[in-house]
Amino acid sequence: MRKRFQVRKYKHPRLKFVVNYREAGKRKRSFFETKEQASAFAAFKNAQLRKSGLEGAEFSSRLREMAQECAERLSGYGKTLKDATDFLVAHLKASEKSCTTTTLVGELIAAKKADGASKRYLEDLRSRLNRFAREFDGQLVATITSAQIDNWLRALQVSPISRNNFRRVLVVMFNHAMRCSYATSNPAENTAKAKVVDQIPGILTITQTARLLEAASPELLPYVTIGAFAGLRRAELERLDWSDVQFDSDLIEVTAEKAKTARRRFVKMQPNLRDWLLPTRKLRGKVTPSDFRKLFNAARTAAGIAEWPDNALRHSFASYHLAHFKDVAALALEMGHTDGGMIFEHYRQLVKPKEAERYWNIRPAAKEKIVPLMARA
Repeated sequence: MRKRFQVRKYKHPRLKFVVNYREAGKRKRSFFETKEQASAFAAFKNAQLRKSGLEGAEFSSRLREMAQECAERLSGYGKTLKDATDFLVAHLKASEKSCTTTTLVGELIAAKKADGASKRYLEDLRSRLNRFAREFDGQLVATITSAQIDNWLRALQVSPISRNNFRRVLVVMFNHAMRCSYATSNPAENTAKAKVVDQIPGILTITQTARLLEAASPELLPYVTIGAFAGLRRAELERLDWSDVQFDSDLIEVTAEKAKTARRRFVKMQPNLRDWLLPTRKLRGKVTPSDFRKLFNAARTAAGIAEWPDNALRHSFASYHLAHFKDVAALALEMGHTDGGMIFEHYRQLVKPKEAERYWNIRPAAKEKIVPLMARA
């Protein structure tokens, strides 16, 4: 093999010999007083050349050792030095372009609003994400880790469902950060979900339903009856207009703008619901009264319902509907679900068929709001 590094004479009063070589990609020269010293150095460099090739001879010993150590550590993960470099450079670029969580939340909400997200969804994002932003105020989004998010979620001291809802919106936020190149990954996706113990949906008994209807004022009655016998969500009821209650076709229309799922659907008006609504029927205007909370609390107190189950009216509708009509697919459509899996899982066997038959026979009397038989029951 031809020697790459040779001793050359150099015009200098004292340093009369030089060896030219490259190290770490740069040209370098070493000067010597005697030819013997220069020859020994050239021999050392040539030995390196024979052992490691040209790249090894040009690499400094420290750099070669570092590269070898890093390569060995990465091999356990099936990665190379190039993989590590690409990852780090991308992270550094994201850090340079990154922003604070407060800025990110503002941009996300503006983007979702422009995309047509509902007011309620935007409020949910704003409430949950601003709480997160206050905790991480000043920290760049690209530097937030899964461990930090996990610790924050566990310290919230909320129910498992609520904690998972916080986690859900954080995943949305960091996905937006990745699309904007503010972060290279989504740390929220690697956080732990809280275990949710499946609970039986709380429903009203027939007696409780009858007493609530009897205690409800005329202004409140449409809200309660549509909730109990049509199963609309609270937000959908609050948006519902009398023009959506179609007595000519016995249907209640939940428009896409008013539905939680942003999909239009129709709910069949059962005969007993029609009987309840006819006396209070209006051509237009909000179904929910402006002083709803005051009227509802008064009716609930008068009906003697101390514990109010979450989504009691909607859950009651689903449970009694499934037990009486035995049509999972139809019920899923009326409730706004994409399939019957949730219906079958949560509402099957909660109510006996005879109880369900009585529920759908709760009707207003000619002079009294509740049929005497229902009251005695």
